[in-house]
Amino acid sequence: MKRTTRIAAAFILAIAAAPLFCRADAAMAPEPSHARWQKFLSSYLDTSAADGVNRLRYSAVTQEDKALLDGYLRDMQRVNPNTQVDPAGRAFWINLYNAQTTASVLRALPLKSIRDIRIPGIASQGPWDAKLLKVDGAALSLNDIENNILRVKWKDNRIHFALNCASVGCPNLSPLAFTRGNLEPQLEKGARDFMKSPRGIAFQGNVLKLSSLFDWYKADFGKTDKEVLETLARYSPPETAAKLKAH
Repeated sequence: MKRTTRIAAAFILAIAAAPLFCRADAAMAPEPSHARWQKFLSSYLDTSAADGVNRLRYSAVTQEDKALLDGYLRDMQRVNPNTQVDPAGRAFWINLYNAQTTASVLRALPLKSIRDIRIPGIASQGPWDAKLLKVDGAALSLNDIENNILRVKWKDNRIHFALNCASVGCPNLSPLAFTRGNLEPQLEKGARDFMKSPRGIAFQGNVLKLSSLFDWYKADFGKTDKEVLETLARYSPPETAAKLKAH
């Protein structure tokens, strides 16, 4: 069973920083358009593989669509996230994370793994610690978005199944951009799809193998091993859920 490859995440579990962008005094604004990100996904994300892994056709992306993605990222960074009421707020951060991850891979091609990306001044592998974004005046990394904003502000473990780490072992990149209207069903679907995949949960006889994601972010799924298995069972098919509860 493949382990997820977001190695950088293993070193940030103890972060206790206050969540960014939590002001309650900002005037509310309409949800930003995610149409360009949706167009990109519809053009290049292949969801037809028999193994259930969604794959993005990086090598097929045209210069025009690279520019489209870059334009989307520029405009997203001009949005004041304090003006986005949940669920639009969560959709904003998830889409920004996924689009930036995709752009980081495109800019570094050719490469075999996202971990092969090297950014000057960043000691760790991959793009996750680099301050690649600037939102409302704050320089942010992908790890900032995941660990200081999404995980802390909303405490919804399904976020882990929505974020794209550009690796076969990770939860699928969704073919739909997240929006205010589809956030809840999208989060639920992402969790359930990963739990029914051997990338997430696999039994080999009496041995239970789980994705490294549940090790790195164990605290998000339960305080004890038993609580973690109970959480995973809630999103799993009935047969798998029964095995988890009895394990």
